[in-house]
Amino acid sequence: MTDTIKQKSPLLTIFLTVFINLLGVGIVIPVIAPLLMCPIHYMLPYETSQHTRSILLGFLISSYPLAQFFGAPMLGALSDRYGRKKLLALSLFGTVIGYILFALAIVEQNIYLLFFSRILDGFTGGNISIAFSAIADLSDEKTKAKNFGMIGAAFGLGFILGPFIGGKLADHNLVSWFNPSTPFWFAAILAAINLLFVFVAFPETLKVRNNTAVSLFTGIRNLGEALKLPHLRIIFLVVFLLTLGFNFFTQFFSVYLINKFSYTNFSQIANVFAYIGVWIVLAQGGLQRPLAKKFLPLKIIRISALLLGVTLPLLLLPSSSQVIYIFYILPFISIFQGLTQPNITAVVSSQAGESEQGKILGINQSIQSLGMAIPPIVAGYINLVNPDLPIAAASLCTILGWLVLILFFKNRTAENAFSK
Repeated sequence: MTDTIKQKSPLLTIFLTVFINLLGVGIVIPVIAPLLMCPIHYMLPYETSQHTRSILLGFLISSYPLAQFFGAPMLGALSDRYGRKKLLALSLFGTVIGYILFALAIVEQNIYLLFFSRILDGFTGGNISIAFSAIADLSDEKTKAKNFGMIGAAFGLGFILGPFIGGKLADHNLVSWFNPSTPFWFAAILAAINLLFVFVAFPETLKVRNNTAVSLFTGIRNLGEALKLPHLRIIFLVVFLLTLGFNFFTQFFSVYLINKFSYTNFSQIANVFAYIGVWIVLAQGGLQRPLAKKFLPLKIIRISALLLGVTLPLLLLPSSSQVIYIFYILPFISIFQGLTQPNITAVVSSQAGESEQGKILGINQSIQSLGMAIPPIVAGYINLVNPDLPIAAASLCTILGWLVLILFFKNRTAENAFSK
């Protein structure tokens, strides 16, 4: 009985770590855009122009994945050297402090502290990469798929509940003392509980320590590595374009809802993103498995990525009085994305030999982090030209990714993936 508890405890801790991480990312979504874009929330001086608000929002959203691009590879390397438990605890401590500072920044209406808190949380938020490493430490070939499936469930659950909780806890119409800082106090408490759980219930999972090189520029080197692999550089370009596409959509969709449909209430935006999350989880939990039994991942992407690219512009069709129609369109976008994401990762993984999995998936993660950091900065500017442009850019990048996949990518086995 004791052995069973010991075996389950680290897996439960890892599940909670990933869930709380995604919950925190989701909590930000419905709060951050109204906070900066709507003068009624007073985060910025009332007279601040929409031009300035839009650009600041873009850089603020970008600051988290950009900091993670540099920080996550460092924490992963340090966990190889000093152990998973110490670095997981350090990462979670940074998350706790980041949420507290974000809440204080809102209370004090301090935009500089707001930026610092997101950069700190992003840089120390390498707990996802550490969690994946710990799962690998604890798994054998028979249990690996099941254990990584559990992490996938934590991702999905966090993405559904995060925006919903964030929007509701920020809405003073539900409870009088709720305000935009409340979700972040809540997230800080959750992260603190998770940190305590790591100290109490998480054993060290790393069996063999090594002196993996630690550098602030590992993320940049990962990009250089991607360019050196002749065959993989094509699929990495596809990953980059598809990541750009979906993040042009998600990261400025709140602004689109504010501009076109007057969604200034946190709860309204929360409901929309929770709705998107439900459909993504249904796609990954309900459709992915039966489709995977009949079709290879590459074949699924060839269809799902194209359908995602051509469906995104449909969001631009409803007029300001026809908001109901976006709820008919969003399930299709969510399902196509829900199928594209896991299958593109599977294709990347299949191009590498077993000994190269960590290296290749690490490069893939760096490319995705960069693909998450660029869209909000660009969207902050093009939104000023026309609020429809971020969604148009999402469609364009996605279709470009699909075209590169169709025209230039030739699937190879892992054995010759690295051949010239």
